[in-house]
Amino acid sequence: MADSSITKNALASALKRLMKAEGFEKISVSEICKECGMNRKSFYYHFRDKYDLVNWVFYADFLGRLQIASYKNGWDALKDLCERFYEDKDFYLEALKIEGQNSFHDYVIDTLRPLIAYFTGDLFIDEPEQDFFYIFFADAFLHSIELWLRDDLHMSPEEFVDRLHDLFRHIATKTIEGAEKGERSSPEQR
Repeated sequence: MADSSITKNALASALKRLMKAEGFEKISVSEICKECGMNRKSFYYHFRDKYDLVNWVFYADFLGRLQIASYKNGWDALKDLCERFYEDKDFYLEALKIEGQNSFHDYVIDTLRPLIAYFTGDLFIDEPEQDFFYIFFADAFLHSIELWLRDDLHMSPEEFVDRLHDLFRHIATKTIEGAEKGERSSPEQR
């Protein structure tokens, strides 16, 4: 098992070096193997393709280390996620550019969904509302991460998540105030 981890990490490191130099789309599996001195058979023993390797990096960096019980709330989990993205921002910025069927963006949204569901609990009653929220929140979160990682927002991971938290608190407060004033707040009232 340790050999498997060593091989995967060597392939991941090679991919990261290559992505800094030439971008993901230009990289082939052969180049990744050459960069770390392995053969293609070793690569395909562990990964289906280079997209699978990118997703594994995210899994190993964050999801594989995730200890949900250690977080007080979802905001702490998001802060941890942002710290991981920030530590290796060149890789994640490049990974977020991957488009199409095997996009990193879609993989992250799919893997964050259970985490979001865990921390939001029974926030929503009906499933269509839940689905909309998960997709909206994850997509908006990833887009804002991309802006932040490009340094458009000039803040640390902690500041970034604190700003998101403040924004959601403000939205929730305004929604509650509107509901108390009798303003429409549900699809049935529209």
